[in-house]
Amino acid sequence: MTDGRAGRIALLGEDYAQAREVMIEGPSGLRAIGPDVARPKYEATRRRLLWENGAVATLYSANDPEALRGPQFDAAWADEAAKWPDAEAAWSMLQFGLRLGEVPRQVVTTTPRPVPLIRRLLKDECVAVTRATTYENRANLADAFFSSVIAVYEGTRLGRQELDGDLLEDDPNALWSREQMDRARVREAPELERIVVAVDPPVSSGKAADECGIIVAGRARNGQFYVLADRSKGEMKPADWAARVVVAFETYEADRVVAEVNQGGEMVESVLRQVAPNLPVTKVRASRGKMTRAEPVAALYEQGRVAHCGTFAALEDQMCAYAGHGKSPDRMDALVWALTDLLKQKTDPTIRRL
Repeated sequence: MTDGRAGRIALLGEDYAQAREVMIEGPSGLRAIGPDVARPKYEATRRRLLWENGAVATLYSANDPEALRGPQFDAAWADEAAKWPDAEAAWSMLQFGLRLGEVPRQVVTTTPRPVPLIRRLLKDECVAVTRATTYENRANLADAFFSSVIAVYEGTRLGRQELDGDLLEDDPNALWSREQMDRARVREAPELERIVVAVDPPVSSGKAADECGIIVAGRARNGQFYVLADRSKGEMKPADWAARVVVAFETYEADRVVAEVNQGGEMVESVLRQVAPNLPVTKVRASRGKMTRAEPVAALYEQGRVAHCGTFAALEDQMCAYAGHGKSPDRMDALVWALTDLLKQKTDPTIRRL
């Protein structure tokens, strides 16, 4: 604490692993900054830092907001709040715990994605906002980063967000808007009559591979559609993304996997069946442009017939930024395939597992 007194601090990251790697052990973590004589001790079993003056900082995961129910703090550090899966729930529980000391305070460090929580905080008169660009941090970054990565993204929309720290609102030429999603956002879906997992596999594999888009969506009996999960991930080998698809299929008790096969043909289905031989797979092939394929799905959003169960920051970024050009939006593609299948199959009888 700045006045020398001991305190109780909450360290809230996206998950426990991220919180430890970034907030504690990372180059800017609490064990790396400050003089060696003041370095706190980390108790891994209790997920907490201890200072000699009695201050205690405990790690929490935004994926487990209920763990914040009960503990109390006089300070908090929330990292990458814009990418938390259920940011509103985690943030709300943190606020209830900030009840010690005369003036409980908290700091949020994050890329400024325009998710509901970040937009609300930026409008709050009680919030002090500090912005910094990647260029201002150049002394701590490798020269190769500036000659390669910066050169690629400088001047692009993604570069404005990631490098300049700008809060980017919707592209007016995109098919979706955040207002549409915010209006229909829910915490959980009702009973669903059909669930699918859609996968848009990358062309290559390994560390240089694009993201593999993996979206789980379902349809209720009243014709309402729900986006349940975004399990997309980059830099995966075929066996890894196939296993990820199968886990999503089993977790959500889905009826079918919908896989785009433009890039891999029969290989895509073969890779999936190596992991789960009896996996029900529907192969789809893109014969029209992304924007044309997406228009019927965008119309569902305009009609208020699609709800997101929580906030999917990376997916929603792609949906509200893609205007027909630029890097392929793998998550958006998978979403379009999932909802297109659910829309086509709405009259077909299905059997749900009990």
